[in-house]
Amino acid sequence: MSIFDSLFTQELDRAAQRQTRRRLRTAAAARGGHVTFEGHDVVDFSSNDYLGLARHPLLAERVADWTSRHGAGARASRLVSGNLDLHQAVEAKLARFKGTEAALLFASGWQANAAVLPALLRVPGQGDPLVFCDRLNHASLHHGCQAAGVRQIRFRHNDLDHLDALLAERAGQPGPRLIVTESVFSMDGDRTDVAALCRVAERHGAFVYLDEAHATGVLGPSGAGLASLGGGRVDLAMGTFSKAMGSFGAYVAGSRQLCDYLVNVCSGFIYTTALPPPVLAAIDAALDLVPGMDDERQLLAGLGDGLRRALAEQGLETGASSTQIVPAIVGEAGAALALSDGLRERGLLAVAIRPPTVPAGTSRLRIALSAAHKEADVARLAGTIAELRARTAGGNGGRP
Repeated sequence: MSIFDSLFTQELDRAAQRQTRRRLRTAAAARGGHVTFEGHDVVDFSSNDYLGLARHPLLAERVADWTSRHGAGARASRLVSGNLDLHQAVEAKLARFKGTEAALLFASGWQANAAVLPALLRVPGQGDPLVFCDRLNHASLHHGCQAAGVRQIRFRHNDLDHLDALLAERAGQPGPRLIVTESVFSMDGDRTDVAALCRVAERHGAFVYLDEAHATGVLGPSGAGLASLGGGRVDLAMGTFSKAMGSFGAYVAGSRQLCDYLVNVCSGFIYTTALPPPVLAAIDAALDLVPGMDDERQLLAGLGDGLRRALAEQGLETGASSTQIVPAIVGEAGAALALSDGLRERGLLAVAIRPPTVPAGTSRLRIALSAAHKEADVARLAGTIAELRARTAGGNGGRP
């Protein structure tokens, strides 16, 4: 028992009344595109395994090999005794993949954003930074700015004209300019026009921090993400290996000086144990596979286009989605939960996303497609959504 348990209970009860209480549900790995969820085999439309690599045999084989040869742990921070030759080799391969001078590994996307931004925003001798953030940035990006003690200047979602105007308004103010945004947004499945973003940055001398978590492996030349569309003006690209790359971990890619600077000042790198050999092995194998997976990327794009068409025919809003992430926006949290529950009962997992993750009134099913899915899986999902919504409308006087 904790002396705060009564307070915790009150807050959990309030969350339940708002239909925003979250609970962990038991799942187990299953065949590609499926998961065993609370004891039942379901088609998984909620994970981020976009290329189906999480169960790819090459990743498993290399993990077993490197674990046998190098052990299960990295032993320490890389600045103490944990800087393995494996880290250096994987980072060199990653930099080639991203087309940058250097790359640096981190434990997770959250850790990278939360630790790298404060390191960047505290560069001495530059004055107080002006940080321009897309209002729908991931929570870890907001957290990184808050940890640095800076006030964000937020521009309307993907509105580069608004960003340009905000930068122009502050043209005479001292301090470095940083633009922080994502190439693909995780709840909406839409993408930033990276080329146009970088033209804005160029006009105003701004540093570009681009979160590529949901683009890495899926979009851009050879699946390397969208940073390459910036013509060399993306100063820092952050991405993860826990989504399309099928395993775990994150990276920062950019100049050699940038990465060396982070090694010296970034607390999330300095004061944490290095990624262990089994994780490095999975990353290494994914980097071998992903550049040659154009067929899978094409399939994934086609599945997304087909699902958006099917949902539009039902009158369901999918926003500006143009990727493997397709939101089916239903409005209220209760409606999203009911639709998700109905799908799960029919063997389809599409988890409801509610406030505060998304704005009030935009609760949705966040449908994440995978190259492991078949067209028949996606058609079944769309058809079942239509069936459930028709049944709900019939029970509410025709109101969906």
